Amino acid sequence: MQELQVQLEVGADPAEVGRARRWVRARLAGSGMDAEEHVAQTLVLLVSELVTNAVVHTGCPAVLRLRIPHPAVLGPDGTVRVEVDDRSTLPPCPRRADDEETGGRGLELVEGLADRWGWQREGSGKRIWCEIDRCGGPSAAPQRTAAGTRTGFGGFAFGVA
Repeated sequence: MQELQVQLEVGADPAEVGRARRWVRARLAGSGMDAEEHVAQTLVLLVSELVTNAVVHTGCPAVLRLRIPHPAVLGPDGTVRVEVDDRSTLPPCPRRADDEETGGRGLELVEGLADRWGWQREGSGKRIWCEIDRCGGPSAAPQRTAAGTRTGFGGFAFGVA
């Protein structure tokens, strides 16, 4: 399968998360994926959560990789893969944050939004990855209900302000 593989080195500063989001948006646009497409928005959120976890919990730089199927080969379908390598050997530890906590939901979001995710030891650290299946059909798009709630993102419903 032909695919675009790109990577970005991310510094240990939490401000680097914003740079990673901008970088992913640009790479997705360069691959022909519309920024308004729900898959693109979901991928940006997943990158944000995985890079935040890597930078905040390790205090070390990380490497972000994006693997996008070539649109000329697969058209609007295919699987997009995000990988984040960090220097910690500790496994990711999903948890349920209390309602009052301001953090602790990153891996819960990844679990709910990605079609698949996991981790593996890699060199002197680990790699956390997730995949989104990109389907070109109309059923892949989020639906808006009369109450202004968007659904279709991994079974989650999000209120629209």
